[in-house]
Amino acid sequence: MYLVIRAASAMLALVFLVTTAEAQRIEGRLVHVRDADTIEIASSRGRIAVRLNGVDSPELNERGGRAGKEWVERTYRGKMMSCILNGQRSYDRWVGICHDPNGNDIGAAIIAAGHGRDCPRYSGGRYRKFETNKSRDIPLKPYCRAR
Repeated sequence: MYLVIRAASAMLALVFLVTTAEAQRIEGRLVHVRDADTIEIASSRGRIAVRLNGVDSPELNERGGRAGKEWVERTYRGKMMSCILNGQRSYDRWVGICHDPNGNDIGAAIIAAGHGRDCPRYSGGRYRKFETNKSRDIPLKPYCRAR
């Protein structure tokens, strides 16, 4: 039994190391907003598209999509951002969590402003407490439902 527990502990440590090794921090200026849950950062590594992990915002052709994009532009464009990328990609975008110069999670701010929802499949429910009546009016996309 001791060997099984020790082997399981070693496996968990290995998973943690691999996950931590894949995560990367980037810092740079927010230079473009594709929509409320996808931004572009100009960093020392070049221009990087970031899909905000665990945030579900309307597409530009959906109700509220343009308003969400405009809110992110007014609030954050030109500001320095710090993003932790988790090593995963979604199309041409890296997936990550970004913070403004004051350390505020911009995904939480987008949801609290009513321009997005918690996407529990990817957030683990991290943003649910920031949802408002306005944000809960946004239909939750099927891919966000927990499996």
